[in-house]
Amino acid sequence: MNTIDTWHAETLGQSAVKSLIKNGFKAEYLPDAASAAERIGEFLVKGQSVGFGGSMTVKALGVQEKAAAAGCEILDHNAPGLSPEAKLGLLRRQLSCDLFISGSNALTLEGELVNVDGNGNRVAALSFGPARTLVVVGVNKIVLDLDEAFARIELVASPKNNKRLDKPNPCVKVGRCMDCEGETRICRVYQVLRRRPSLSDFTVLVVGEPLGF
Repeated sequence: MNTIDTWHAETLGQSAVKSLIKNGFKAEYLPDAASAAERIGEFLVKGQSVGFGGSMTVKALGVQEKAAAAGCEILDHNAPGLSPEAKLGLLRRQLSCDLFISGSNALTLEGELVNVDGNGNRVAALSFGPARTLVVVGVNKIVLDLDEAFARIELVASPKNNKRLDKPNPCVKVGRCMDCEGETRICRVYQVLRRRPSLSDFTVLVVGEPLGF
């Protein structure tokens, strides 16, 4: 990024971090993907169980590979060849894992995390259960307020995730949410974390580069 983009990313990122801290979260600003990946590595402890929220941000940073290299037990419900029963078992184990790592669909400048799920496993784990929770958010996810957060989900996150998952939903054709009613709809459970969940050890890393959808 050029110097102006870097300045803007850091200014917005640091502002979001201050709001997150005010809202009870642990929060840090990392200038780029490389420094974020290095910081995430400090959370990984040999032998601990690590769950993942299906995040493209986390995937882009190679976190699962880092966790495996660190000797962690990987709880990956998207691993190839899983039976439906095995997948459901992993989804449930993620709710009580040692460390749950996820992205977020949007982060407001007021320090609110906004997400939408199909199964609800990610938002459930973000609310309560894991011993530690780590959310990684690229600067492209920062918005002014809740209205912009939901607008971002409808215009960017949902259509792109539907396309990624090859879902036959209307948003794949028009590029924006059409509030569809079919069984293949993946936008079913909506969550706003206005404050850190009371019993959670919850850290948010805000990264000064675009990451994920």
